[in-house]
Amino acid sequence: MDTPTRKLLVVEDDPGLQTQLRWCFENYEVVIAGDRKAALEGIKQYETPVITLDLGLPPDADGTSEGFSLLEDILLQAPHTKVIVVTGNNDREHATKSVAMGAYDFFYKPIDADMLELIVNRAYRVYELEEENRRLSTRQPESPLEGVISGSDSMLQVCHTVEKVAPTDATVLVLGESGTGKELLARALHELSARKNGRFVAINCAAIPENLLESELFGYEKGAFTGAAKQTPGKIETSSGGSLFLDEVGDMPLPLQAKLLRFLQERVIERVGGRKEIPVDVRVICATHKDLHEMIRQEAFREDLYYRISEVSISIPALKDREGDALLLARVFLERISKQQGKKGHRFSKDAMVAIETYAWPGNVRELENRVKRAVIMAEHKQITASDLELGGNSPDELATFNLREIRDRSDRQAIVRALNHVGGKISQAAELLGVSRPTMYDLLRKFGLKPK
Repeated sequence: MDTPTRKLLVVEDDPGLQTQLRWCFENYEVVIAGDRKAALEGIKQYETPVITLDLGLPPDADGTSEGFSLLEDILLQAPHTKVIVVTGNNDREHATKSVAMGAYDFFYKPIDADMLELIVNRAYRVYELEEENRRLSTRQPESPLEGVISGSDSMLQVCHTVEKVAPTDATVLVLGESGTGKELLARALHELSARKNGRFVAINCAAIPENLLESELFGYEKGAFTGAAKQTPGKIETSSGGSLFLDEVGDMPLPLQAKLLRFLQERVIERVGGRKEIPVDVRVICATHKDLHEMIRQEAFREDLYYRISEVSISIPALKDREGDALLLARVFLERISKQQGKKGHRFSKDAMVAIETYAWPGNVRELENRVKRAVIMAEHKQITASDLELGGNSPDELATFNLREIRDRSDRQAIVRALNHVGGKISQAAELLGVSRPTMYDLLRKFGLKPK
């Protein structure tokens, strides 16, 4: 299969090394630059995804000032470019400084052709994956569920359920921890239904005082209570023809639960202070993070109301239970928030990616988005570290088992899921990332019951 020619910019002033590096990368279209000016012109003209950069450039061939200045220019001009810094033998200080500034990796002289080719190939592959992720994250949604970013089986099953239920008028109960995206799914249910041209009216039952919630839901007549200066329709009435979303329905007081039950049974309401029955045609979607079965046992929630609002129940898994999704979401948030804040070109460091994947995320997707936003605003460099995310002190949860086979299988399965997520389910590319053959990859997929998406 024909593939586009890969371009590589080699920034090196030594003619001998220029020839050697050109020979090393015969499968690439190699562009040579001998100084800072030629390098910047090469970036602008060829838009090379990967660059090898020797820090010792004229006029400071024996130092590193010109090389570091060029590195800074490259990251400002082409922030997604993968820069591999080539430095002197065991020059750890300059190598570490380069990576801290935003370089992808470093390599010590003398040149080992095979090792450098491996690093460049890996950098190019990472660039391709990130470019595909940027393309997908900026694509206009074709469906409301396009906004749900996931590669995990559990979340994809939730999306499948939403697609099946949305065209019906069934009352849906969305369950999940705070921050998992319950309102996002409720809006998707509305947008995928025949009522999408009607209003989507949302009300948070936990955010409104108990004495005001009834009038908010059912409306009131003029003079019904002090301050009721005019007749006012409630949320239920104004949502007629569309969808009503009752968020945190588990916080609704018992007396109001009885009124809601009557409405769901009869599909008519009476405003506070009124006697006239008003028919309402609305699709009701409820959500809560509470355990309603436990509340029923404690007589804090009506059992008959529970069965009315849960004709179909959809449980959203916590972020920690969505394999591979934390890093996937983090990359999308980083791209989006950087653009919103006018600070393009941010990237996660290796320790940040490890921290994102191992943190438990008690606040779920909302916490992840908030941490990424704060890091983008506060970070002093283009590279976002675990410290910027305030995850530096976190460590992976302790393993629940000491059985080596179970630990190994779990680790292998997670690695396969991550690889598939990174390459959009392409088996051959996932096998390449994992360093295994296609037949071995198929054996592993069968072993762990995985299906590429």
